[in-house]
Amino acid sequence: MKVVLAYSGGLDTSVILAWLREERGVEVIAYTADIGQGDEVGEAKDKALATGAVDAVVEDLTHRFVTGAVFPALRAAAVYEGYYLLGTSLARPIISEGLVRTARAFGADAIAHGATGKGNDQVRFELSVAALAPDLGVIAPWREWSLAGRADLMEYAKQRGIPVPVTKESPYSTDANLFHISYEGGILEDPWASPPADMFHLTVNPLDAPDQPEEVLIGFEEGDPVSLNGRALDPVPLLEEANRIAGRHGVGRVDIVENRFVGIKSRGVYETPGGTILHHAHRAVESITLDREVLHIRDQLIPRYSEIVYNGFWFSPERSALQTLIDEIQLPVTGEARLTLYKGHVSVDGRRAPHGLYDPASATFEADEVYRQADAEGFISLNALRIRGFGGGEVE
Repeated sequence: MKVVLAYSGGLDTSVILAWLREERGVEVIAYTADIGQGDEVGEAKDKALATGAVDAVVEDLTHRFVTGAVFPALRAAAVYEGYYLLGTSLARPIISEGLVRTARAFGADAIAHGATGKGNDQVRFELSVAALAPDLGVIAPWREWSLAGRADLMEYAKQRGIPVPVTKESPYSTDANLFHISYEGGILEDPWASPPADMFHLTVNPLDAPDQPEEVLIGFEEGDPVSLNGRALDPVPLLEEANRIAGRHGVGRVDIVENRFVGIKSRGVYETPGGTILHHAHRAVESITLDREVLHIRDQLIPRYSEIVYNGFWFSPERSALQTLIDEIQLPVTGEARLTLYKGHVSVDGRRAPHGLYDPASATFEADEVYRQADAEGFISLNALRIRGFGGGEVE
């Protein structure tokens, strides 16, 4: 039996690779998707082979990740429960595509993943595989083995000489990609405890950020970011540069207790520096390019779209239908937004568009020949018909 393992080289998947060989007796092909997670990608292939994989594949999916997941979610203004920009959620369907592609290439019978039985990622991986390749089996060791937690995994790895980048002093579960880094576990399991100051990687402590604010100009075409500070950039370098700019000002940190799809409340800390400024700039350009009712319809869809993505239904008819509508709505969203970044904060200072709907002649508080203020009386009277006499209760 051949199994393609979603392999990161971290504690969980390193132990899983050895466990699949020892306990299941299967041939393991380690698959690592490069979605911008950093140095671990370069070490993954050699480490997987040294741990017993019969083959190892490393695939660069950074462009696919940004254009096929991050930008579509940005066009949708997707935010889960008011804060989370869905960095991990967006990566899973892209990785799943790679897993299925590799399984087909090697004639594998199943895929395996390191998601726990308590988390969202097991759902995201397995729903994606069900949509893309329902004939493939799925092995989820966390739902099967007797290892109870990360302490057990560290001991298992130690006994077999498997090097892992986790210690008892720093037991965080992290997930990194070009869009964000997430942190869970350890001291973070106490929702009252502050995140350790040295935990963060993409953003400086806002208190240590430069004392001078920085202005950044972000350009969009049909809802997608295309330029920074007047310089046209391809999607991957644009996001990389946005991360650098926002990160040095401490922008993009979020600390939330979120509702997992499986029914558990979970504390997560996220760094999404570039995504944060792109999100604010995108909303700014939308404000002068989208019709009021169209924008309001899209905004009503944000919680639903975000929930669909968060819960793992990227490859679903409902997400596809919403994306089609959203992408149609985004066609006029071309323009620029000017932001100021300062010690963890981002503010919108200006927005412009070549074909915007904002009309200074009607918006002015000075004399104009476009808007007859006397017309407002009839407008208000007609809207008052429905509620005349309602009151809503006693006047206090």
